[in-house]
Amino acid sequence: MKKIIFSAALAFLSLASFAQNQELPKTMVRDINGKQIAFNETIEKGKLTLVSFWATWCIPCKQEIKNIKTKLPDWQKELDFNYMTVSIDDSRATAMVKTYSKSQGWTFPVYLDPNSDLKRSLNFQNVPYTMIVDKNGKIVYQHTGYEEGSENGLFDLLKELSKK
Repeated sequence: MKKIIFSAALAFLSLASFAQNQELPKTMVRDINGKQIAFNETIEKGKLTLVSFWATWCIPCKQEIKNIKTKLPDWQKELDFNYMTVSIDDSRATAMVKTYSKSQGWTFPVYLDPNSDLKRSLNFQNVPYTMIVDKNGKIVYQHTGYEEGSENGLFDLLKELSKK
């Protein structure tokens, strides 16, 4: 029953967010090595991209990324899409982000938003915050929060979006 309710809620949220088709901001972020890049340039055109915003102090964020990382190889065998994360930790925690991501064996891109400029550009308040960017570089889905297993709904949504 819980899965049915979650699926219905995800479908409703995804329909509401499809209408947005929001452009990606050109806000500057840093890669894990400190190089600045405009956020809209981190997304590969022609490919769906799943983006997880997180922080080192956020337990649900780290759980979501861990669960996605576990399933990512199988998902990417089935569907060609990119995955990346953006840390909203402040500049004092930048070294912790790099150390944590390396200790977890993350092979996907990790970006830093130490001054919350991108967070403000996207107008969200809390992490975990997840979004999907379509093949044209438009934000087509946004969600705040994480519940165990909800990553499966994200993958279902990616599959649906890949057909468009």
